[in-house]
Amino acid sequence: MIEVYSNQSLVHYDKRELGTIRERNHYSNVQIGVDYYPEHWDESMWEKDIKLMKETGVKVVRVAEFAWSRLEPSDGSFDFAWLDRALDLFHAYGIQIVIGTPTATPPRWLTSAYPDVLPVLADGGVFHPGVRGHRCYNSASLRKHGSRIIEALARQYSSHPAVIGWQTDNEFSMLDCHCDSCNLAFRDWVQQKYGTLEQLNSEWGTVVWSGSYSSWSELTVPYGASPFQNPSLLLDFQRFQWDSVIAFQKSQIDVLRAICPHHFITHNFHSYPQRLDMHGLAEELDVAAFDYYPNPSPKKQATAPYSGALSLDLTRGIKRRGFWIMEQLSGPPGCWFPMWRTPYPGLIRAYAWQAIARGADTVVHFRWRSAAAGAEQFWHGLIDHSNVPGRRFAEFGQLCSEVNALAPLLEGTGVMSQTAILYSHEQLAALRIQPQAEGLDYYDNIKQYHRALTKRGISCDVVDWRQPLEGYKLVIVPSLYLHDEEAAQALESFADGGGTVILMSRSGVKNMNNICVMQPLPGLFSRAAGITVEEYDPVGDEIHTLRDAEGNMYACSHWCDILCLEGAEPIAWYEDDYYAGVPAATLNRFGAGKVYYIGTDPGEDYWLKLLGDIALDAGLEQFAELPEGVQAFKRTGENRELLFLLNLSRTAQSIRLEKHYRSALTGNLETGTVMLPPFAVQILQAVSSGLQEAGVRQ
Repeated sequence: MIEVYSNQSLVHYDKRELGTIRERNHYSNVQIGVDYYPEHWDESMWEKDIKLMKETGVKVVRVAEFAWSRLEPSDGSFDFAWLDRALDLFHAYGIQIVIGTPTATPPRWLTSAYPDVLPVLADGGVFHPGVRGHRCYNSASLRKHGSRIIEALARQYSSHPAVIGWQTDNEFSMLDCHCDSCNLAFRDWVQQKYGTLEQLNSEWGTVVWSGSYSSWSELTVPYGASPFQNPSLLLDFQRFQWDSVIAFQKSQIDVLRAICPHHFITHNFHSYPQRLDMHGLAEELDVAAFDYYPNPSPKKQATAPYSGALSLDLTRGIKRRGFWIMEQLSGPPGCWFPMWRTPYPGLIRAYAWQAIARGADTVVHFRWRSAAAGAEQFWHGLIDHSNVPGRRFAEFGQLCSEVNALAPLLEGTGVMSQTAILYSHEQLAALRIQPQAEGLDYYDNIKQYHRALTKRGISCDVVDWRQPLEGYKLVIVPSLYLHDEEAAQALESFADGGGTVILMSRSGVKNMNNICVMQPLPGLFSRAAGITVEEYDPVGDEIHTLRDAEGNMYACSHWCDILCLEGAEPIAWYEDDYYAGVPAATLNRFGAGKVYYIGTDPGEDYWLKLLGDIALDAGLEQFAELPEGVQAFKRTGENRELLFLLNLSRTAQSIRLEKHYRSALTGNLETGTVMLPPFAVQILQAVSSGLQEAGVRQ
């Protein structure tokens, strides 16, 4: 027997209860959870809340990610008794726990005694305490005291039978810290990368504007907010910060792995596009997580379901497997901004199922109760300040019941995609350092063609641009503004082997040090694309016209590459300006595959047509054009396939089915036309012999 002391009693747990992460914790189980803050509520409320969670069907709860001052009220003095009592109650009701490491909110005693914990802004101002995220990743004091509280927590709860995992910190973000610690660390980082000042000056092109360094002591972080800084310096400063966040998280992971090897570790990413190196941060995590807050406003109807789908596909692509939602919309957010609209009936349930359809294995709702105090008082949870569970809570209860009933069917299923979008935090950073044209935005452009894929029902992974491409038929490549021979060779090999590649404008512009390459665009990608860019026109928000081979007209904007054919064939032409009649988009047959080059930023209607045609040619499964707001997605497992139909709109929609299905939710036979009321969810299994052939009309 293992003895675990709580403030109330000595609790005995059989070793068989503890198990190991892969055998016991099942962080890939499909389940619903909530975020709960016992330290915010009178202890007399705890058991009532936990009992109601159990009755509602909650399986997992996240705690303590902001509780440092309660866990360590003064330097070196720990108080875990309250958390012991809370976790013992959760265990008594069979609810599992994920503990957040509390380093996102250093307590006032720490920042007062060790001011190096606080980040310094570019203008010299200090990121003051009393908020959250006020910690410099390179602070020696934060590393020391953060590791100490995490070690104490890990030792306290490594054998607690309710605890299954840990969340590192909370919602990492780029702080652009300019403190003395970061200054020295950045100088050391640059010196290790380049070795000599001569090499540094050459790689950064510091001869421009007399920016050359003659001594390492002259090298500093980029002080001030001037847009006139050396772009190579600015990009490397961001790379340094990415490495700093990764090292900061690794210091936590090392402690947790050593003491809690049977627990899983995750982190909750948020609000894409993030300036972080999410793939680097996730490398040592067991599972990636995301905080998902789709905007319920009718004004966002045309965008929210699709930008949300992109966020989910991007999260799944971080580790190329199932993920968690660590915070899911439960009510209208609001605090430091005016409150959003209250979720329409069915919206909470439908968006949770959207996350599951796209690969989420656990959806944790933020939060169980709306906060009575603090900055997030009006970031609503499932139970409002009235303390009376209402409509939203009832909907959450329905969701829990459905997920728990379908968990055995969902177990072992995942998303299988044959299309990928290559995502790069480095391209995002470089294009933000030097914006190319008014309205031309790296992430917004990805939204355009991802939304078209979603409307076509084409499953798509969004993965790091350096990932292997085996298993895909179509790879869409957003602007590879920074490039090297490795990137060009990877795409050439993929196309040569029979794959289809879509390249975009503003590719091949610079080397990886953010220095322009003196060769015709698209640089090293010209070989595969079969074109060169003779000239370009940054048209910004001006609307131009595009004509395809069938005579269809489409709007385009932001950028116009004037293409010279060198083996490729044109598939679309400009219709106006001095380059009217010049190719705007091309197709090159490369080896056994095909390479498209899109030299402008066309509207969604063009992407729907082009991607539909490419999908047919490449043998990709797609659905008939889905009604606005309706999404179709599949999870596949051994000998079974689940088709999710989601109406993420306030308007009733209908879809025509070509096969016979049975609803996993109701057991009813579904064939012909399926009616989907506002925010309706259907989860279907084919009932004919052709499970692998089942689908909505092609």
